[in-house]
Order: sequence, then structure tokens, then C-alpha cells
Amino acid sequence: MVLHDPKLNRFVAYLGEMRREMQERPDEAHVLRFSRAEIEQVRARFAENIRRGEERLHRLCHLLGQALFESDYDMQSVVIGEAQASGERFTLTQPLTQSELYLETDLSLGNRLLKRIRLDGGAAQLVANFIEYQPHQTNRWEIHKMISRIKAEEELWNKVVDEIFDLDGIVQRDKQLRPLSRFVKDVFGIKIVVSSPAEVLPLHQALVVHEFDRDDRAATDVIVDGSTARLTLIETKNYLDRGSKRSGWAAMKSVVAWWDKVFEIQIQPLGNYFREREFLTRESHTGFKLRREEVRSRVGEIVPLFGFYQKLLQWLFMSADGAEPTHPNVEIHVGD
Repeated sequence: MVLHDPKLNRFVAYLGEMRREMQERPDEAHVLRFSRAEIEQVRARFAENIRRGEERLHRLCHLLGQALFESDYDMQSVVIGEAQASGERFTLTQPLTQSELYLETDLSLGNRLLKRIRLDGGAAQLVANFIEYQPHQTNRWEIHKMISRIKAEEELWNKVVDEIFDLDGIVQRDKQLRPLSRFVKDVFGIKIVVSSPAEVLPLHQALVVHEFDRDDRAATDVIVDGSTARLTLIETKNYLDRGSKRSGWAAMKSVVAWWDKVFEIQIQPLGNYFREREFLTRESHTGFKLRREEVRSRVGEIVPLFGFYQKLLQWLFMSADGAEPTHPNVEIHVGD
């Protein structure tokens, strides 16, 4: 996303160049220079680029719905929340139109819906949110619903730092960190829920060979070229044959490329879906994020500059009026 926005590209390139200078000449003095207007622009542009990435995911879902549902379908925003006082979980849903879907990020949709409710004893916090696509009629694939979920976390500074330091590359090269690599990746995910395990493999095989109609792509504001004609399969893992996890998760999981982006597509039987949904708690969701933060913390021990950049970007994006982070031989200057 960054490479397609000149302002973001220049900002990240500057941080990357300064990172290289600091690592190559750690004993020399270095000055990081920013303007407040630049910081505000970068924050706005980065949020807009995330929204555009989500938009591409939703357009793929729209094409898949046209290809697979064999009928019209409804969309709704689904929020799983938790009462802070009691720990009780609840689910909220709100119908969506195509135009509403592209106005704001999925996270904003979820938080906006959550703010509409009032609970006795305190506020509620967001556990998870996603978009559901539900066909009006049965179809040959026995698809009950399709779900899109953005697995990318909302902290912008972590995303930028991961990019500048090539966090995934560091983890892959370190034997001790390599088993934790799956907690680092940001993946745009799609789940397709079918009636039973018998429908999983046929649907997977159909998706691999399906070619999206040119007119459908044009009508959906999708670029009409080879990158959007079909899904390019990168890898597939069949977890149905390995026994489900304690969470109830079992599915055929594929990683595909489409429109120069990478997506994860899961095909999951309805029974497994319901067991997984029941298990979805704040603790399990938070546990995943904590393991991802563990990776970053351990990388920060190996590369101290990585930890400084995390604090720097958080300070720039969130609290540039507070005390600035420090690092040996580095000065930060923010002008008007």
C-alpha cells in the first residue's frame, strides 16, 4: 500500500534511510527532522491506504458472491463485544449497503456500532468484527455465508516499523523466532462456510480454476487485466484431515494472489464454524496479539533500534506533544 502513495513512500523511505545510517554509524550524531503538517498528512494518508486495501478485499468478495451464490445477497457488519464489568460476550449486527461498505474501515464500522449501546456497570470493548455476505437462496456449493475479516492490527506505527526493518525477514532468518512467524503477518482473509466437509474440496477446486467475467470486474470497479482474471494459488493446507483445534477451527486454507495482493481464503464446514464462533473470546483474540508483541519485543532485544523506532512512530502518530523517545546519539526535531 505504501509504494502506491508518493507522500507515504517518501516518509517511509526517509525513515528507512535514517535507520540505515544509524545502524552503519552508531557512534555518530543523527538528527531526525519532521514537520507537524507532514505528520498529520502521513497519518491521514496511511489510514486512507488501509481503507483502500480493505476496499480491494470487499471487491473480491463481491465478485466471489456473484460467481458462487447464484442469487442476490445481503451484507451486514458483525461485532462481537464484551462488557468490561461482567466479561459477558454479545453479538451485534447491522445491515450494510455497498456504498456504506467503502466509506470507512471495518474497524471504524465495528467501533461505531459498539458505541451505540449502553450497558449497566460500564462500557463494552471490541473483541472482533467482520463483514458477512449472506445469499438469499441455496446454491450448488451449499454456501451458507461468506465472511471477510481484516487481520491487520490498527496500530499504524507498528506497521511502518515492521516495513522499515523487514520484520518478517528478521524472524524468518532467526531459528529461535521462526516458529512465531505466523503471528507477524497481516493478511486479508475470506472465509466461506459450507454445509458439510463434502463440499469443501469441490468448492476449492472450482475457485482455483474460476475466471472472473470481464464485465463483472468492470462493473465492480476492478481493473480488467491478468492480475484480476483469476486467483493465483500460492499454497493450500487441508486442516480438515488433521483434526480440529480446541477452538473448533478446521478448514481448507489457501493463500492466493489477486490484483497484486495476497489473500487467505478458508473454506469451512458449518459445524466447525459454529464451534469456532462459540470459542471466540477476548482471551483467545488477545493471546494472539500478545504473541505478536512477544515477537516484536524479542526483535527489539536483538536490534535495539527497532524498539526505538516503535516508540518514535507511536510518538509521532499519537502523542507528539509529549516527551519524545530517546536513543543514543539520536536527536528528534519537530518543526511547524
